[in-house]
Amino acid sequence: MRAHIDDSASEKNYHLPMLRLFDSSLRFCAVPLSVATIWITVTNQQDNISYGMLTYNNLSGLKYMVLVSALCACYALVAAVCSWVRYFVSKAWIFFVSDQIVAYLTITSVAAVMEIYYLAYNGAKEDSWSEACSSYGRFCSKVKLALMLHVITFCCFFVLALISAFRAFSVFDPPYVNSQGVQGD
Repeated sequence: MRAHIDDSASEKNYHLPMLRLFDSSLRFCAVPLSVATIWITVTNQQDNISYGMLTYNNLSGLKYMVLVSALCACYALVAAVCSWVRYFVSKAWIFFVSDQIVAYLTITSVAAVMEIYYLAYNGAKEDSWSEACSSYGRFCSKVKLALMLHVITFCCFFVLALISAFRAFSVFDPPYVNSQGVQGD
């Protein structure tokens, strides 16, 4: 079922000029988005007379998002450079696996911050948690902005995961279907 898989076949699929340019553009776009997410989150703080100072360090989901954003920025930069190196071009599975991992990490951090934002905005009255955005409005606004940037970063990595999957699996022939076994009754 395997096609003639060699480095030239994988390299040939990668040299689709528009796909290669789009791939690199998405990787380079992910870097400033991730850096902006980190900057907005790390510098976000608000003091309240009644409740005290709130910073991103108080919320583990925000710390996780900063960590994942740093990983995304570093990986996107390294992968963009490596995508133009002939040795790595022929190793499509490296990009496939790493793009999948980064996309999954990004969506988990998006989910964690969305939960924090939801609880801060709506509260959980059944658990005796009041909403916090009325007291920390500026903090919540910056969390929302960082979350939107992080979602855009996820979209970049989702598309990159699709592109790398196309590249990794396009070297295989489609499955063989025996026409005699498919005939209807």
